[in-house]
Amino acid sequence: MGMADECCCVQLIDGNGEFNVDGLENFVRTTKLNHCGLSYAVVAIMGPQSSGKSTLMNHLFHTNFREMDAFRGRSQTTKGIWIAKCVGIEPFTIAMDLEGSDSRERGEDDTTFEKQSALFALAIADIVLINMWCHDIGREQAANKPLLKTVFQVMMRLFSPRKTTLLFVIRDKTKTPLEYLEPILREDIQKIWDAVPKPQTLKNTPLSEFFNVEVTALSSYEEKEEQFKEQVAELRQRFSHSISPGRLAGDRQGVVPASGFSFSAQQIWRVIKENKDLDLPAHKVMVATVRCEEIANDKLRRLSADEGWLALEEAVQEGPVSGFGKRLSSVLDTYLSEYDMEAVYFDEGVRNAKRKQLESKALDFVYPTYSTLLGHLRSKAFESFKIQLEQSLKKGEGFAASVCACTQSCMLEFDRGCADAAIRQAKWDASKVREKLRRDIDTEASSVRSVKLSVIIADHEKNLTEALSGPVESLFEVGDEDTWASIRRLLKRETEAVVLKFSTAIAGFEMDQAAVDTMVQNLRSYARNVVVKKAREEAGKVLIRMKDRFSTVFNHDNDSLPRVWTGKEDIRTITKDARAASLRLLSVMAAIRLDEKPDKVESLLFSSLMDGTAAASLPRDRSIGDSVDPLASSMWEEVSPQDTLITPVQSKSLWRQFKAETEYTVTQAISAQEAHKKNNNWMPPPWAILAMAVLGFNEFMLLLKNPLYLMILFVAYLLLRALWVQMDIAAEFRHGALPGILSISSKFLPTIMNLIRRLAEEAQGQRPPEASRPQQSLASQSFRYQTPPPAGSSSIPESSVSSNISSSESEFESSGPNLIRRRSTNIPEAESS
Repeated sequence: MGMADECCCVQLIDGNGEFNVDGLENFVRTTKLNHCGLSYAVVAIMGPQSSGKSTLMNHLFHTNFREMDAFRGRSQTTKGIWIAKCVGIEPFTIAMDLEGSDSRERGEDDTTFEKQSALFALAIADIVLINMWCHDIGREQAANKPLLKTVFQVMMRLFSPRKTTLLFVIRDKTKTPLEYLEPILREDIQKIWDAVPKPQTLKNTPLSEFFNVEVTALSSYEEKEEQFKEQVAELRQRFSHSISPGRLAGDRQGVVPASGFSFSAQQIWRVIKENKDLDLPAHKVMVATVRCEEIANDKLRRLSADEGWLALEEAVQEGPVSGFGKRLSSVLDTYLSEYDMEAVYFDEGVRNAKRKQLESKALDFVYPTYSTLLGHLRSKAFESFKIQLEQSLKKGEGFAASVCACTQSCMLEFDRGCADAAIRQAKWDASKVREKLRRDIDTEASSVRSVKLSVIIADHEKNLTEALSGPVESLFEVGDEDTWASIRRLLKRETEAVVLKFSTAIAGFEMDQAAVDTMVQNLRSYARNVVVKKAREEAGKVLIRMKDRFSTVFNHDNDSLPRVWTGKEDIRTITKDARAASLRLLSVMAAIRLDEKPDKVESLLFSSLMDGTAAASLPRDRSIGDSVDPLASSMWEEVSPQDTLITPVQSKSLWRQFKAETEYTVTQAISAQEAHKKNNNWMPPPWAILAMAVLGFNEFMLLLKNPLYLMILFVAYLLLRALWVQMDIAAEFRHGALPGILSISSKFLPTIMNLIRRLAEEAQGQRPPEASRPQQSLASQSFRYQTPPPAGSSSIPESSVSSNISSSESEFESSGPNLIRRRSTNIPEAESS
C-alpha cells in the first residue's frame, strides 16, 4: 500500500468553511479510527502562510499534504483544514494542517476564518504545532504575535478549556543556541497571555493551566536539508506514544472517544460557525449522548437480528424451552458487553444512563417471548395437574388429598420452569402468571369436584329412584290402610342407607360440614320427591286402579278364586265391599301422607260417597234450601295444598265416573245369576203342576187300578234316565237349544243301540268291552265341544253361560259315581257267573 493511500489525506473543511461530512466518515472508516477508543491523538499545525507547515507535517508524519512550489512563487497552498493519518506513529495520530494566517488571498481584515480554524484546532487537537521564523523571536512586530493573540483570544471562548500542548517550532534556526532563544520566546508568550483580555473568573489564571509550552528548533529545509531531516526524525520520536504519561500530551483532558470523533468535530465546527461560545464539557456530554445512543441502537438492532435469539424465539413459540434463561442471558450479555467496550471512553454518566436505556429496551424487546414461555409453562403445569388428578382419582385416592398433592407438584414444576427461564439482567416477576395458574387449578379442581359430586349424587339419586319407585308403586297398588305407613318406613330405610353410602363416598372431598349437610338434605329431599312424584303418577291412574280393585274384589272370593254366580251369592253385599275397597284406594291416593299428620279424608269420603250419612246430617241453608256438600271444596281439611293429590271435587267426580263404569259389571253378575237359575230349574211352574194334577186325575187313577201300566212307566223311566245320563243332555244344552238338539239327535240312535247291546250281553253273562264306552263318550264329548254356538247365543251373558256350565258339570259329577258304582257291581257278578 502506498503512503498516499495509507495516510488517507482528506480536506476536512474547505476555504468557505463547509464541513466535509462524507470525507470525514470515509476517513474514519478507511483508517478504522472508530476502533481506537481513547488511544489516539490529534496534532494540528498553525503558522503564517508559506512558512513550510505542510512540508514539516509531511516529513514529520509521512503524510502527503500539498506543498508550495518555491519555483512558482510564494502563494497560498493549503486552503481550509486538511487531515491525514500519521504513518508509522503509535498510537493512532491524526495530522491536521490548517490554512496559513496572514495570507494575501484573504486580506488584512478577513481574520474570521483564521480565528475559527484556530478555535477548532484548540478544541480538537491534543498537540498544536506553531510554526514560526527564528528571526521573529524578540521582535515586537513579529509575524507570530498576531497568531498567538488569536490563539489566546479564542481560548477564552472555550467554556472550560482543555489543556493543550503548544509546541513552538522555530524554523531556519541560526547560530544562536536554543537555550538563549527559548527564554525570550517564553517571555514573549507570557506577555501576550497577560495582555489578552480574560473573563473575571480567569483573570489571574496562569498560562500553565491551559497550555503546556514546548520549544524546538529546526534548520532551514532549503539550505540544510539533510540536517533538517535529521532534526525532524528526532522530533518524530517525541510523537511516538505521545499520550502516555510524561510525553507531549500525557496530561490531556476531556478526550472524546474515537468512535465519536466524527460527530464531535461536526458539532464543534457548527458551534464555531454560529459564533457561539464553545462549552467543551457540555459538548463532551452531548457527543457521549449521541454516540452512546447510536451504539445502543446498533446493539439493539443487532440483538433483534441475532441468529441465536431468533432461534430461541422461534423455539419458544412452539413450547417450553429448557435453559431459556441461560441462553437469553448469554445473548444479552454479548451485546451489553459490546456496548460497554465501545462506549467505555465516553462520559461515565452518559454511558451508564444509555446502558440502562439499552438494557431496558433489550429487556422490553425480549419480554414478550419470556411471557410466551411463562404461558407455555403455565399451560404445561395446568395440563399436568389435570392428568395427575385424573390418574390419582382413578387409583381411588381421596379427592382433596389428590388435589393438594397434584397442586403442590404442578406449582413446584412451574416454579422450576420460572427459575430456569429467569435471566441475570432482570428480576422479572412471574407472580401474576403463578397466581393465574393457581386460579386455573382452583377452577379446574372446583369443576372436577362439581362433576365428581354430580356423578356421585346422580348415582345415589338413581339408587334412590330404583329403591323407591318399584316398591312405592307396589304399595300404591295394594292401597290399604297401612300403605302410607309402609311408604314412610320404606322411605326412611332406603334414604338412611343411601345417605350413609353417600357420606362415605364424599368423605374424601373434605368439604365443610355445612356443605355436607346441605347435600345430604338435598338427597333426602330428592328421595321424598321421588315418592311424591310416584304418588302423583299413581294419582293420575287412580280410576284405573279403582276399577281393577273393584273387579278383583267383585269377581273373586275370599280364597282369590274366580267367583261363579250360582244364584246363592249376595251381589249387593259383594258390590258394597268392592266399592268400599275402591273408595279406600281413592282415599289413599287423595293426599300425600309422608309427615304422619292425621286427616279425615277416608272418613269424609266414606261418609259422603258410601253411607250418605254426612250429607243427610248436614244442616240445610234455609235461604237456599240445599245442603252443603262436604266434597264441594278444592282442598282437604288438615291437608296442605302441596300435599293434595286429588281434591274433594275431583274425588267426587272420579267416584261418579267409577260407579258409571262399574255398573255394567254388577248388571252382568245379576244377569248371570238369573240365567243360572233358569238353566237349572227343570220343574214346570206350579200352575202347570196343578193343571196336570187336575187334568190327569183319571189317568193317575187308571195307573193305580192297573199295576202293569205302572211297571211299564217305571221301565220307561229307567230307560229315559239311562239315556239322560249316557247322552249328558244337560251338558249338551249348555251351549244353546239348537246345538243341543242337533247333538242329541245325532247320538240318540247309537246310545239306544249301545244300551240294548249291553242289556243283551248282561243277559248272556258276558262282560261288556271297556274300550267301546269311553271311546263313544270321548267322541260324543268331542262333537259336543266342537259344535259351534248359534248366532243368537252371543246375546247370553258370559257369566250366565259360565254359571250354567258349572251347574251342569256339578250335576254330572253327582250322577256319575252312581253309574260307575252300578257298573262296578255288575262286573263282578258277570265274572262269578
